[in-house]
Amino acid sequence: MEIIDRAVKKHPELGACKPDMLRSYEILADVFRRGKKLLVCGNGGSAADSEHIVGELIKGYTSRRPIPDEMRSRLVQASPEQGEYLASHLQGAFPAISLVSQVSFLTAFANDVAADMIFAQQVYAYGSAGDALMGISTSGASPTVTHAVQVAGALGLHTIGLTGDSGGLLKGLCEAAICAPGETTAEIQESHQIIYHTLCEMLETEFFPR
Repeated sequence: MEIIDRAVKKHPELGACKPDMLRSYEILADVFRRGKKLLVCGNGGSAADSEHIVGELIKGYTSRRPIPDEMRSRLVQASPEQGEYLASHLQGAFPAISLVSQVSFLTAFANDVAADMIFAQQVYAYGSAGDALMGISTSGASPTVTHAVQVAGALGLHTIGLTGDSGGLLKGLCEAAICAPGETTAEIQESHQIIYHTLCEMLETEFFPR
């Protein structure tokens, strides 16, 4: 696709990631096309990336994404005084949930049960067959992420890994694993941002053409 080719041209070091980026895009496009959802998780900087990805998916990224006329009409009919305002300020969205935001749950489960299972428990709670989980770990070895992917696989979720050059354990657990280049955690995370921005733009272009 033009979008991914443009990203690789600008960042040649991502050339080796192109096949897995395309595979990840195909998985996500199929998931959203079927009306299913994406779960995202990671630790530290990757937790911030989880939030960032979801933020790009549930609102306009490079375009505003107006809602369908049918939905606008339903809003106006249901709320004559506020319907136009509601319709004008809603945007088309992909159903995506960051698993790093549930502070009360995360601290309770880490304290009472097992800290390395905080994302796996949420996958068990939220996930259903046909959904997708994107696990982010620069080392590919974070137990919180690998355990979540293992549970996702058992439940029939599609699994995507966003990891570092070696891929670690995460690479072998996922349907698609994007192994970003970089000699340090910071460098890998910089590559991650380019990769997931590219995926978000590809999805938006497919589902919400301008």
